[in-house]
Amino acid sequence: MDEPGFKLSEANVAVIGLGLMGGSMALALRDHCRQLKGLDVDPDTLSLAEQMNLVQTASSDPRVVLNDADLVILACPVPAILSWLEQLPAYIQQPCVVIDLGSSKRTILTGMQELPLNFDPIGAHPICGKETLSLRNAEGGLYRGATMAVTPLERSGLNANQAVRQLVAALEAQMVVEEAAQHDRALAATSHLPYVLSSALVLATPPDVERFIGPGFRSTARLAGTPASMMLGVLETNRDQVLERLKDFRAALGQLEQALERDDMPALQTLLDSAQSRYQTLL
Repeated sequence: MDEPGFKLSEANVAVIGLGLMGGSMALALRDHCRQLKGLDVDPDTLSLAEQMNLVQTASSDPRVVLNDADLVILACPVPAILSWLEQLPAYIQQPCVVIDLGSSKRTILTGMQELPLNFDPIGAHPICGKETLSLRNAEGGLYRGATMAVTPLERSGLNANQAVRQLVAALEAQMVVEEAAQHDRALAATSHLPYVLSSALVLATPPDVERFIGPGFRSTARLAGTPASMMLGVLETNRDQVLERLKDFRAALGQLEQALERDDMPALQTLLDSAQSRYQTLL
């Protein structure tokens, strides 16, 4: 006898947001669920989704996409995720699992907590992606091998927990369960701060050095190519942790600056050797 609970293979799945993350999600899930629908507000994205046969139904009308959903995946920027958590009850009365892909979790989980009881919500964050967004850059293997940080709520039930595990398996990702606060602390250091620093590097770079840009600058400045619209909500909802990591960075940068000001090459080498050792440990 089959075990009770959620079965992805029998589920009607709705992906809200068909950009890089949602489009890649849809590409990976097409053969793993009964029905796949996509919701996006951009007409060009919807047209491309139809050309790609990405989903069975692509629409900007929530009533068309959400009417029979067993699983809703919120694959949009954090402010849009928060907005959809408020809107979902108007379109869904049936039992439904909700999973988000947001990069900051505490505010999103607070919003999930307010959902009516027919919803079974659980937080998730795939630690992968590219700075080149949009459906045109979607890849079916984007999530393969990536860490999927799962942040359950106390109310997350059997269906939500089974759904996220089956989703991770279908994506060939690696699941890690973490509390929302710890997730946000960690991602402030490994994702949100690097975006801010990459942006600062580009802003501090003179415009007349373009001919001398090589792979070092390109790799260090890469995240500055991410549209601000994708990151503003993340920085706002994880502001306290990003500020803490900025203080740590400023302290480390100050040590390097002081060594250079004093022309203290032994001290500078010690700091740089320490950074190399930490880099090797982290990676």
